Amino acid sequence: MAKVELLKSQLETLKGAIPELKGVLLASNEGLPIAHSFTNGTDPNRVAALAAAASNLGRKISENLSAGALGEITVQSAEGALFVYSAGSKAILAVVTPQGANAGLIHLEARQTAKEIGELF
Repeated sequence: MAKVELLKSQLETLKGAIPELKGVLLASNEGLPIAHSFTNGTDPNRVAALAAAASNLGRKISENLSAGALGEITVQSAEGALFVYSAGSKAILAVVTPQGANAGLIHLEARQTAKEIGELF
């Protein structure tokens, strides 16, 4: 199976484990979408750019606080949340959820997915 197909399969498995997700996206650290799956017509280019910006800010904060490598970032809003996970040194995994989604389950599944994706790179 080609790498792109493996990555898409990982994203679909994550969405299958948490059906209420609005979307999942894998992007480069530079904000370019690699693979995605959204249920509501969200623009993957925009999400990739925003997730990369959040990730880069988180990395700067971690570095300046001497807190080690960035693991993840959460952005909560009135209508939902965006979870951004480091997926190795070259990519990020973004998970878009509705308000009230089970954050514990999301972290459990998405952290493992991000780790597996990081190993593919």
